[in-house]
Amino acid sequence: MNNYIVEIKNLEKTYVEESESLTILKNLNLQIINGTKNIILGESGCGKSTLLNIIGGLDVATSGSIIAGNFDILKMDEQSLTEYRSKFLGLIFQFHYLLKDFTALENVFLPAYMIGMNKKEAMQRAKQLLFDVGLEHRLQHLPSQLSGGERQRVAVARSLMNDPQLILADEPTGNLDPSNAMLIGEVLFSMVEKYDKTLILVTHDQEFSKRADYVYKFVNGKLELELS
Repeated sequence: MNNYIVEIKNLEKTYVEESESLTILKNLNLQIINGTKNIILGESGCGKSTLLNIIGGLDVATSGSIIAGNFDILKMDEQSLTEYRSKFLGLIFQFHYLLKDFTALENVFLPAYMIGMNKKEAMQRAKQLLFDVGLEHRLQHLPSQLSGGERQRVAVARSLMNDPQLILADEPTGNLDPSNAMLIGEVLFSMVEKYDKTLILVTHDQEFSKRADYVYKFVNGKLELELS
């Protein structure tokens, strides 16, 4: 058995509108080693978010294959993709997507409740994760009562709630000022290390490269490994 948690082969994504087509990803190949921190850099529109959405089962490739763990993503039906996203993946987006009528604690707790985890155990885990991201004093606050950085810390905690193997983070600091962006980056990398997760982080911020095991850059629809 190999040590790759994600294997992507000959991936292509082409968008077709009326008579026009635009190929975003071209013959893309990528292997992610289990337990590593990986960064994908690129300018807006280069295809990095599209790639992350395809790995996350949120978008469909035109051709190629993606194996993540034991999941053959491009061959799964919606029910299987739901299981994959809820148990194998932790997702963090540029926008926190917290439920506005639920507290920070409830927002982190809910993913576990939805897959049937014991309520008491789930609540304890949610509290621990919020403590880990420095929000022990904000458990009962609604998203509207939290700062942008605090909301994104809740999102980081939520992504780890179901003990996923792989964390996908799409520009998680894109809406934050520089100081908060650095704080969220620090929290994210610290949590990934503490809980021994594999991370794929899509960003335009070169600063995070210092914390990564591997850094890739998009060049003409393909990924190139940057050598330090």
